[in-house]
Amino acid sequence: MDDVVEPAAEDLQLPRVLAALAEPNRLATVQYVARSGESCCSEVMQEAGLAMTKSTFSHHLRILREAGVLTKRIQGTKGYTRLRKDDVDQRFPGLMDSIIDADASLAGDASPL
Repeated sequence: MDDVVEPAAEDLQLPRVLAALAEPNRLATVQYVARSGESCCSEVMQEAGLAMTKSTFSHHLRILREAGVLTKRIQGTKGYTRLRKDDVDQRFPGLMDSIIDADASLAGDASPL
């Protein structure tokens, strides 16, 4: 079971959110999840075209959840992830729209770590 504690909306910190989004693979993940809505975690990695191991992808998801950008819901044996857009917008209005609309190529090469 995952023991990540997701911060409450009022506890989101801009430096932590921006640091989580600064990594190209995490940015691509957030942009994919924003377009797809809630998605099975394994599908996100495949559909977003991220070439990395499952453990590395899980690490990236954990960083995004700890920063308060994503949330995870467990149903049976699957984990589903979705964007916490409303929570981030509550603290930092307009930030998620800018992130979602950003050209991913501006973030650099999203090659595996």
